[in-house]
Amino acid sequence: MRKTLLRLGVTCLLFGMAGMANAQEKEAKLHTYVMEKPYDVQKILPPEGKKVKNVILMIGDGMSLMHVYSAWTANRGKLYLDNCQYVGLSKTYCADKLITDSGAGGTAIAIGQKTNYHYVGVDVNGNPQPSLITLAKQNGLSAGVAVTCRLWDATPADFCCHNVDRDNEYAIIADYVNCGADYVVGGGAEKFVNRPDGRDIFKELEAKGYQIARSWEECQALKGGKIFAVTEPKDTPLPAERGSRLADSALKGMNLMDKNEKGFFMMIEGSQLDDYGHFNDLDLLMQETHDFDRTVGKVFEWAAKDGETLVIVTADHETGGLTLVDGNLQKGEIQCRFSTTSHSGVMVPVYAFGPGSENFSGMYENADIFHKIVKLLNLNK
Repeated sequence: MRKTLLRLGVTCLLFGMAGMANAQEKEAKLHTYVMEKPYDVQKILPPEGKKVKNVILMIGDGMSLMHVYSAWTANRGKLYLDNCQYVGLSKTYCADKLITDSGAGGTAIAIGQKTNYHYVGVDVNGNPQPSLITLAKQNGLSAGVAVTCRLWDATPADFCCHNVDRDNEYAIIADYVNCGADYVVGGGAEKFVNRPDGRDIFKELEAKGYQIARSWEECQALKGGKIFAVTEPKDTPLPAERGSRLADSALKGMNLMDKNEKGFFMMIEGSQLDDYGHFNDLDLLMQETHDFDRTVGKVFEWAAKDGETLVIVTADHETGGLTLVDGNLQKGEIQCRFSTTSHSGVMVPVYAFGPGSENFSGMYENADIFHKIVKLLNLNK
């Protein structure tokens, strides 16, 4: 009896020690990041006019309030996002799951309906729906997309393509032939050619009147017309390597499409925030978030000068379950933990700058962003 009790006691002790070790191991997964060279942030005064001619929708893929506040802390208490006039909260759940993905999350914003997990550009029954890109074109506006990911990825596909599975990558790329956007910049060239179906999507796009650029330098050299730039085989380079590529590609598209007197709609995505959230890589996550914020600054500056452009900055969901647990504002140090390598269910912020921005305060469904934009641009469905 004593031996049995002894064995039981030892077993409980071992389980207890193992549990404590696991808890300590989880507790020890503390990620520290220090921003050695913070960047200056200028005050940008919003325009005084009320007319909305252009809408620029900026999506930080996987970006939450915690991402923003961590980036704000690392940059010594300043971000270009601080210049926004109104802030709201978007509910990101999708039609068939509480925790969404970039397919369903981005599609709700693109078409104004919540849809099923992994769906892109279609409703819950799999029927293709007109996106903000499509509606802009149908109403005589110009439309464009600039991202740092491969173009078969979910967010650009949400606005330009239609499929019940975001992983049907070759089919999604083929849909760009009929997208109609005037300006597209991203990666993913490897699935435009040497395809299982034998199609050369670049040639098909050329037949539709597009100028094809296979590098950023080629894209920069183009001065007008319809542009389709696929500058890398997959994603664009890491933030430290690509420089101001996202901001430059965004500004090029905005300047080209601004020639349309009826206006334009553009979707700009900081795509790789999501990747580094999945990887639980705080260093690259902050680099990508700061690159996105600097792009926000360039877009805000452009919109302020234009006077008739509304800029909306939001996310499709949160990635990584990021938590800021400690840090030092003066030193630009943040200490964070991740709770998952997947997505979480928190609401995401919506920042608005420019005429019509007052419409984006409060708490609402992600699909409502679509309807607010449609109303402000007076788009006929």
